Parts: sequence; structure tokens; C-alpha cells
Amino acid sequence: MVNTRTIANYGSWKSPITSDLIVSGTVGLSQPTFSDDDIYWIEMRPTEGGRNVLVRRDPSGECTDINQPPFNARTRAHEYGGGDYVVNSRVVYFSNFADQRLHRSRPDGGPEPITALADVRYADACVDNGRSRLICVREDHSKGGEAVSSIAAVQFDVNDGCGEVLVEGNDFYSSPKLSPDGTHLAWLTWNHPNMPWDGCELWVGEVESDGSIGNTRWVAGGAHESIFQPEWSPSGVLYFSSDRNGWWNLQRIADQGEIETVCATKGELGTPQWLFGMSSYAFISDEQVVCCHIEHGISRLGVLDLNTRKLKDVDCPFTDIQYLRAAGNFALFRGGSPTEVASISRLNLQTGEIETLRRSNDLDIFPRYFSVPRPIEFPTEAGLIAHGFFYPPQNPDFQAPENERPPLIVKSHGGPTAAATTALALSVQYWTSRGFAVLDVNYGGSTGYGRQYRERLNNKWGIVDVDDCVNGARYLVNRGEVDGKRLVITGGSAGGYTTLCALTFRKAFMAGASHFGVSDAEALARDTHKFESRYLDGLLGPYPERRDIYFERSPINFTDRLSCPVIFFQGLEDKVVPPNQAEQMVEALRSKGIPVSYVSFAGEQHGFRQAQNIKRALDGELYFYSRVFGFDLAEAVQPVVIENLKRRR
Repeated sequence: MVNTRTIANYGSWKSPITSDLIVSGTVGLSQPTFSDDDIYWIEMRPTEGGRNVLVRRDPSGECTDINQPPFNARTRAHEYGGGDYVVNSRVVYFSNFADQRLHRSRPDGGPEPITALADVRYADACVDNGRSRLICVREDHSKGGEAVSSIAAVQFDVNDGCGEVLVEGNDFYSSPKLSPDGTHLAWLTWNHPNMPWDGCELWVGEVESDGSIGNTRWVAGGAHESIFQPEWSPSGVLYFSSDRNGWWNLQRIADQGEIETVCATKGELGTPQWLFGMSSYAFISDEQVVCCHIEHGISRLGVLDLNTRKLKDVDCPFTDIQYLRAAGNFALFRGGSPTEVASISRLNLQTGEIETLRRSNDLDIFPRYFSVPRPIEFPTEAGLIAHGFFYPPQNPDFQAPENERPPLIVKSHGGPTAAATTALALSVQYWTSRGFAVLDVNYGGSTGYGRQYRERLNNKWGIVDVDDCVNGARYLVNRGEVDGKRLVITGGSAGGYTTLCALTFRKAFMAGASHFGVSDAEALARDTHKFESRYLDGLLGPYPERRDIYFERSPINFTDRLSCPVIFFQGLEDKVVPPNQAEQMVEALRSKGIPVSYVSFAGEQHGFRQAQNIKRALDGELYFYSRVFGFDLAEAVQPVVIENLKRRR
């Protein structure tokens, strides 16, 4: 058979997976839910400036946008948001991004505010029909200083207030859930310096005749036990996920008040609460729940019999499943796989039929160009094993010259307590279809491998994550799968910190890209929002008592050790990692004569939501690597300014 492939250097391959295709056809999908006979979800639309649009799908399949421009269904509670809306008999209540007021949208009218104009944010609401109100998390920024969190009630009708506080006194609250008979409220709470995945508590209170919460009692959890997603069964039994045995497993409160483990597995029925409104299980009936559990970083769908405590896997093509809901014989979720973009899908639990309701990208996608990830385990420091997903280059139209090895892009995910998944990401395929290999590292500290693996990062952020990224790259070099002289590392937010630490404190990588990454840990400790203001206590040490650690782990203090090119992408309205962190690093590299590029985006916060900026970041990073490593691009992209490049050469 004649080989019709064009021979071209890795990185120079022409690909149909362009930045225009990615941003013009892709929407972010989240928070699907059932309400009566309708289905709802949120679409984040880059072509509309990153606006969150609530979509209702009626039984006929017709879809309607609930909030027309300029309304943007997005809360800023905890800065990361989530739990942006709730539905009650076709009446939708949502937080509007511009003013953070709760709005009500009826089927026969546009949105109208039901809370006062004040510096107050709302999230994670549940409906209390018996008292004509919502019960939600409230975050009050109006008093100056640190925001005050509480659980509050907001009446359905338009009013001039900010809600009535029901529960307060701790630093954080989430997941208010009203029992089916309306007599009890459950919620999660935690205090500094914990994050909810470090340790939090489950509480229950009685709903009094006047709507207040009384006789509150602790149920489960503590400083070293993480509780996830409390839910009431249809008959009023309280369930929740706890990692008390090292894995987030399903528990329930038995008749005498003791805690029973419903299903013990070495899998995660839970995930870090970076966002409000996350869910990993849902009740089909009093006897069954449908759940997604993560094993070795891959999601599996199952049905758990609550009487026999047997978990039965459901035949399902998805390897990344989130926002799980159920109603009747149907499950609803966002699912993705290595060869299918994320979609809102509905599963018939009786027949096993899966119906795709909305794909995140409906344009012509080219599966022949998709690189399918391979899970890898590799040795790292202290005789331990780390994990990742390896994507080899894939393009049916091209092959590289004989004996050439592909450049490797090592991706360090954010969080850092998050995880890389195998769900199809066109932003990864953008690289592999052009001839790059990609290693998405689940370094120590990542979710999906149990609490012990997650705690590897305690006090060792900037060490364990960096070691694992370096060792993952070396593993692939030693296997002959990638070019050891063209290793790149890239990451956003906490992944940007790992990237900058790797480039500063190690000599494994030849270039890197920081997307809104941390360069000054001390500045982050001093100048960030409430939710994460004590996060670094566990990752590095208490501040300012251990200021020495913050100094030693901050790349900005050791730019003399940095000797390779770096490109920075930064939103100018970022409150999580302020722009001055990137700008100080850029100035240091500029003064050293090291090739550096700085691309800033007005109007962007922590993460990029606008189409033109997502495109600019993708193409700009590709252009940067082409100039640094000296390969030609198949198609012209908008250049970025690279300082010191000629001088270096």
C-alpha cells in the first residue's frame, strides 16, 4: 500500500482542529436538572462574551433561552461560583452576574430581581414551597473586611431585602438541603484554614413554625473528614458521601442516629467542592441510587441497591461524568469520553438507551484526528507511583521524518486539588493533531485516587507536583516516545504555579506557558479572596509564621535560576491571582534577557471565557513554541510579541 502521508516535522502538521473551530462552535455545559417534565442546563457561550445562558428543553425537544442578554446566570460566591440557579414549577431563580442579585424568571415574562441591590451574593439554593421561599448560601461583602457567609432564606416575591439569615457563625456554608416533608434542613460547614475537601461538618436543624432553624446538631465530619453532597432520600433518610475510610464512600444516618457505610469501595463517590451544586449520586427511589464513582481517575456509572448494598456498573461510553441527577427511570448528567465532546445526556435506566440532548460542540469534528489517551503510571520520588494520561501525536495526513521524536507538552492541572480526565478536550487535540505529544499529569494531590494520594501535597506544594511532572516527562523520554530536548510545561492557576516552579527550580523543561499562574506564594496568601485565603496553610504552612517556606517556594524570588523562554497569559480583572504576579515575573525575565511574552486580556477574570481571548491564547502559545524551537507552522496565526528572542539567538 502506498503511503500518502506528507512528511513534515512534528509541530508543522496542518490540522482541521483550529482555534476558530474550538471557539466558534464550543459552549461550556454544566448544572443540568429535571423539573416537572422539563430539563434545564447552563451554557457558557464564548461567542457571547462568556455569558451563562439558562436553557429549558420541553418534552417535545424544543429549547428556549431563559435569560436573554444582558442577563448572565452566574454567581460570584466563593469567586468560582456554581449552584447558579434553581427551578420551581417552570419558575427559574438565578443569580445575575452584573449585580449579583437573585432574579426570578417566569414563563410569561423576563427576569426581575427579588433581592436588593447590595454587595451580597447568593448560591446553591433549594426550594421551600411550604414557606414560599428559597434557602441558599449567602455571602455578604457589604460590611468591609472578610465576607460573611451564612445560610439564608429569600422569599419568592420581589422584595427590597437581602434575605433572612437562618444559620451563621462559621466561615463557610454549602449544600443546604430541605427534607421532603419540609421539617428539617441539612447543610455543610467548615472553618479556616480548612478547605471542604480537607474537613467539613454535616449539620441538621429543625425548621420551626416561623421558618427559623432550631435544635441544630452535628451529624458527621470534622477537621480531618470531608463530607460531600448531603441528600435526603424520598422517605427522609439523610445520605452523604464521606472519606472517613480514605475514599469518598456513600453513608447514611440509621434509625438510632449512627452512621452506616452503604457501599465501601476504593473509588471516589465525590470530588472537591470547588463549585457549588456538584453531585455524584441521585435517588431513583428509596431502594436505589444512580451514582458515578471514580476509579484510577476514570468515572464509572453505576446503580447501587441500598438494601443489598451491591453496586452494579451501567454500560456507558462516558469516562468523565458530572452533575448527576435522576427523575423516575432517567438519569441526567454531563458526560464526556476520549472520542466524544462533553454533552448533556439522558440515560434510560430501564433500557440503557442514552440520548444526547446538547453537545458542547455541534460542528464537524474529525475523529480520525483524535489522539486517544493512554493511562500511565510512572515512578516518582520516595519510591512512589504517580499517574497521568498520555496523548501521542495523531494526524492521518502527516508523518514525521524518520528518527524524529515529538515535542512533549506536560499539562499541570489547576486546583491543585483537581484532576485531569480522559474527556475529549479539543484544546488538547489542537496540539496532538499538529504533531505534539501531551502528558496530562495527575500529580500527587490530585483527586480520584483516594485521600492518601490527595494528601501527598500537604506542605509540599511546589515540590511533589513538580517532581511528578518532571518524572512523567522523563519516563516518556526514557521510553523513546518523546524528544527529551523539546519538553514544555504549561498550566493555569495552580497549574501555572507548578509550571513556574518547574521552570525555575528544575532543568527538565526548555520552555513553558503560564496561564494566570501564581509566581509569588506570599502575595497570594496576602491578596486573594476569602475561600482560598487560608488554603496555603495546608499546602505550604501557616502564614506568616512560616514565611520562609513561602519565600523559598516562590519562583519570583529565584528568577536567577530561570533560563528558558516563558509566555504568560493573564486576565486583568483576576481576583484570585492578580495581574501583578505575572507582571513581576515578566519584568524579571525581561531584565535578564530571557525570551518572554506577556498577553493580557481586559475584562477577563480567573480563566478565559471570551471567544477571541481563548483563540488568542491557543494560537499565541503555538506561535511562541514555533519561534522558540524553530519549526514552521502549517498556517499563519496571529503573532505574539516575544521580547529578547533575537538577542538570545
